[in-house]
Amino acid sequence: MRYIQFVVAIIAAAAAAPAATAAQWPQRPVRMLVGFAPGGGTDATARAIAPKLSELLGQQVVIDNRPGATGNIAADITAKANPDGYTILMGTIAALAINPSLYAKLPFDPVKDLAPVTRAVDSTNVLVLHPSVPAKSVKELIALAKAKPLNCGSSGVGGAGHLALELFNLQAGTRITHVPYKGGGPAMIDLLAGNIQLIFATAASAVGHIKSGKIRALAVTTAKRAPLVPDLPTIAETGLKGFEANNWYGVVVPGKTPRPIIDRLNKDVAAALLMPDVKELLFKQGLDVAPDSPEAFGAYIKSETVKWAKVIKSAGLKAE
Repeated sequence: MRYIQFVVAIIAAAAAAPAATAAQWPQRPVRMLVGFAPGGGTDATARAIAPKLSELLGQQVVIDNRPGATGNIAADITAKANPDGYTILMGTIAALAINPSLYAKLPFDPVKDLAPVTRAVDSTNVLVLHPSVPAKSVKELIALAKAKPLNCGSSGVGGAGHLALELFNLQAGTRITHVPYKGGGPAMIDLLAGNIQLIFATAASAVGHIKSGKIRALAVTTAKRAPLVPDLPTIAETGLKGFEANNWYGVVVPGKTPRPIIDRLNKDVAAALLMPDVKELLFKQGLDVAPDSPEAFGAYIKSETVKWAKVIKSAGLKAE
């Protein structure tokens, strides 16, 4: 009898351990991985909320940039990390919804190895050109692209900017060449230098240069006009009906992270995003806050995965 009671006590203690750990979390700094170099929208979003999240959690949130493979490196690190709440990822449409169809084999499964916490922002992407490109509208760009070779940079193979280009090529009948970088920041640097002709850039990396006249903006990739740049038409308005390439970022954690930690993160990330100064800072960079529940974010990831799988198949895209 005593042996049975002893075993029951051990089982009960083991079952209670995760809950106790979750209740005490966090007791040390939390690492937030970003899969791209500083200067792009993903990094900007992470750095906007990290200080506020640090205050809410009572522990420092440290940004850890791990660029490469369109976010796969950072996502893989997160997927293989201890599910204890001390490693979180500012995930992107690329790593969470596009790459499963783009890569023949991933070192992680976004559905099984990562758990959704909340969508963070929707990012307005803008079609921008180097001033030397003689096109003042989307129609003129299409005509030019059919007459001569053009290069388009992006944050990497399978990134939102890359998929926007492929959708553009499909609908416009163009063959603009894709040039991948390790983040939106490096791609923008080469655009400013005139080494590439255009980018479907995040507003976070483009707005300042648009205002200074260093690059020319033609249109936004979203279904509706963006409040930050209301004078810019949507690409759909210019003649490519149905064109929409929404870019988004959201927080995910290792797959077996205890639900109480996910719920706490969901609550505090949402609170940080909805703070007036954070909303304003993100808005000025073309980022609209969009917190939701873990379930809603998970369903959204699935719908986006289905949508972009069709584009990837139609364009015959593959990544190694």
